[in-house]
Amino acid sequence: MTVAISLLRGVNVGGHNKIKMDALRALYESLRLRDAQTYVQSGNVVFRTDLRNLVSLASRIEKAIEESFGFRPAVIVRTREDLRDVIARNPFAARRDLDPSKFLVTFLASDPSAEARDEILAIKTDPDELRMSGRELYTYYPNGMARPKLSWAVIERKLKTSGTGRNWNSVLKLLEIAERLEAS
Repeated sequence: MTVAISLLRGVNVGGHNKIKMDALRALYESLRLRDAQTYVQSGNVVFRTDLRNLVSLASRIEKAIEESFGFRPAVIVRTREDLRDVIARNPFAARRDLDPSKFLVTFLASDPSAEARDEILAIKTDPDELRMSGRELYTYYPNGMARPKLSWAVIERKLKTSGTGRNWNSVLKLLEIAERLEAS
């Protein structure tokens, strides 16, 4: 059985697309996703599954949320191993001056083309710093995330894929929960 992490986009943000986490856990259990555990209110769920096709699983979760809650958020699913790899590939790992609350990992639904990657990375975003690795965009916002130089809408349009971001502290905590679930 695989331990997986699902990241819901745009849930419980600004009073919109509300889902209580106990209802979300119950929904996952109804989908035969076992031992569902949520982290904070933004739609992070760690669970066990026998299913191997993560894209199909994400679609199944999206459909179930739409049927139960009346809206369809994008859902990105990664395995525990994937999340370990995301952390290992941190392009800012050697930097000791980074505030983890200003460091965002955007998990992309699909792997962007090389051309799209180059186009995004060529955009001048100073003082914000962007790096790409695999299906993740790593962004450091030294002045905070409130007014980024590059909007998510522009990034998504250029990369031609959707995604959802989590700050570094949340990424580390999700791996901790997944590791604990794997060990139990």
